[in-house]
Amino acid sequence: MIAAPLAQAGEGFVRDRSGDAGSCVARDGVCPDWIADNLDRYVDPLLRHVLLTVVALAIGFAIAFALGLLAHRRRWLVAPIVQVTGILYTIPSLALFFLLLPLTGRGFLTAEIALVSYTLLIIFRNVIAGLDGVPADAVDAARGMGLTDREVLWRVELPLAVPEIAAGLRIAATTTVGLASLAFFAGAGGLGDPLYADLNFKSNVLVAGGLCVLLAIVLDLAVLAGQRVLTPWTRVAR
Repeated sequence: MIAAPLAQAGEGFVRDRSGDAGSCVARDGVCPDWIADNLDRYVDPLLRHVLLTVVALAIGFAIAFALGLLAHRRRWLVAPIVQVTGILYTIPSLALFFLLLPLTGRGFLTAEIALVSYTLLIIFRNVIAGLDGVPADAVDAARGMGLTDREVLWRVELPLAVPEIAAGLRIAATTTVGLASLAFFAGAGGLGDPLYADLNFKSNVLVAGGLCVLLAIVLDLAVLAGQRVLTPWTRVAR
């Protein structure tokens, strides 16, 4: 079952051993000339990888955030939600992809279902931890000012919980970038196509793997920047 996706992944990423970099390529080395001449091969896989990651994070955050708000008010829901999302998180990624194939077929949907499932536990637990970590004095003060429960949640609890929630989102982002490299097994493309097309070719691994690392760093910095925008009082305190 794995051989077919690997064969498909290799299409379009066959090395050209001709030219000045031919000897370097033949030795499976790090070939700057080859990298410079073939960067365009990685543009579409990179864009696909970004799409896979961002969509999974957006959907996963929306679901986990809603479940977190619900469980914050109805505490008995915390344990069953953690159990269910924990089971999803512990399923090996390749196994989940192959389990979904008979149900949803090869393609973007199958990859997204798997990727979203791995974000739920991380984000949910951080939403709960953030809301539970809000000082009771701040909540009491807000209620003493006449704020309703809804207003306390949105104007006091959630703003103070932003750092913890953002921390969970950052972890989920870097995790999803890595897991998305396996999405090509489900026929969804991404940087896994060129990465697994030739694992013995150092230049290919360097570019494809480096782009994955770069994407993880960019997403991490983006979430961190969003956190700073949403918590201006932390900058004032510093």
